[in-house]
Amino acid sequence: MILLAIAYSGMLAYRHTLTGTYKLDGIIGVLLGLYISSHPAANMVDKLFFGRWYQSSSRGSVVLWWALNILVLLLGWLVIVIGTTRFTVA
Repeated sequence: MILLAIAYSGMLAYRHTLTGTYKLDGIIGVLLGLYISSHPAANMVDKLFFGRWYQSSSRGSVVLWWALNILVLLLGWLVIVIGTTRFTVA
């Protein structure tokens, strides 16, 4: 998921467009951002609401799990913001 976010952002930074139209680039960005954010969000809802806090063996792995989920959520949000910006430019 992190690589998808980096690839989308990198392609827009390097080529300035993926398809040639800003609206289609924006639609792709918003959908990709929602997809990237959906898996960590589902995992976090599962942990928060269904009480499965410490199923792993160590506290360090739980902290790492939370950090990676938050990182992927932030990257997904960033892709959504970039896509929305592309969509509203033209």
